[in-house]
Amino acid sequence: MGKYNVGYKFRIYPNCIQQQLISRTIGCCRFVYNHFLIIRRDEWRVNHNSLNYAKTNRLLTDLKKRDDTLWLLEADSMALQNSLRDLDSAYQNFFKKRAGYPRFKSKHSHNQSYRTNNGNKNTSIRIVDKRIRLPKIGFVKIKQSQKFEGRILNATISHTASGKYFVSLCVEMDKEKLSSTNNGKQIGIDVGLKEFYTDSNGTIVANPRVLKKLSKKLARERRRLYHKMPNSKNREKARIRVARVYEHITNIRKDFLHKLSTQLTRENQTIAVEHLNIKRMLKNHRLARSISDVSWGEFFRQLEYKAKLHGGEVIKVDTFYPSSQICSNCGYKNSEIKNLSIRKWVCPKCGAHHDRDINAAKNILRKALEEKQTA
Repeated sequence: MGKYNVGYKFRIYPNCIQQQLISRTIGCCRFVYNHFLIIRRDEWRVNHNSLNYAKTNRLLTDLKKRDDTLWLLEADSMALQNSLRDLDSAYQNFFKKRAGYPRFKSKHSHNQSYRTNNGNKNTSIRIVDKRIRLPKIGFVKIKQSQKFEGRILNATISHTASGKYFVSLCVEMDKEKLSSTNNGKQIGIDVGLKEFYTDSNGTIVANPRVLKKLSKKLARERRRLYHKMPNSKNREKARIRVARVYEHITNIRKDFLHKLSTQLTRENQTIAVEHLNIKRMLKNHRLARSISDVSWGEFFRQLEYKAKLHGGEVIKVDTFYPSSQICSNCGYKNSEIKNLSIRKWVCPKCGAHHDRDINAAKNILRKALEEKQTA
């Protein structure tokens, strides 16, 4: 079945010297990124010549030989090259209109990271007992919460706003060992804000509303931060407390989405959802906060890659398909149901009783199966 790349994220506990080495490497990567962003920008403005990764990599070799930048030799060379690859990817995304023009990286950003590759015959990054070996850093204590079998391709070392250190490993594994078959069922899902989703089987999953539940605690910590003296130790402590609240919100949300998406992809062969234009929906300032909190985009992303892993598929139905207005029993379209305040209705044609969201989920599934047959 071939190979499949899987990501694992573990917390690491570097000592004081290792923390300094990590910070130095992050700083070197940031310098290289910003330096060659200026060079590529000026080269285009002056000569209308576009530099690619190969050309900037040759310039990086010359940069390391200069007397004023000899300190770059102390950093992980593969991490510096990956900074150039990231810059080149940023330009490619800009040219393909997937993102804006590349921006400079700031040392004041509280989330810092760098990526390094596993060279030297795949031994430069390896886990031995309860420690992980990282290039130029050495063996670092790691909390490995999950075992895996595979070849480590690269590692991303990150320093979060709350002061914690993590390593994210990209591992190449055999798809046969990793994947498992699903139960072969079919399900339609209608997402919402009041309830996270309602499916075609009548199951309703409540919206965890993480941000709303922790909003008072977050507001309290932010007020405390506001009243601290600038550049003081107390202000830094208050900033870390705010960052930990944000981190707690993110962790709860990710845990909820991962458990739910894993359950759905293991149980179902076909998952039908609406194709939502989330960026456009976020322009509604009254609902933007609730839409961001519910994380539909991340939920759909997880469903898609996990469905492929378990041999299933996710089918997206057109946004403008009137799933709530159509009777799932006879197909009659009731235009009066455009009013969102109507949660339950009776079909005038066949007399079937409908819950708005369950009926929509059934119609989404039927429409997806029809599109699959005609494709």
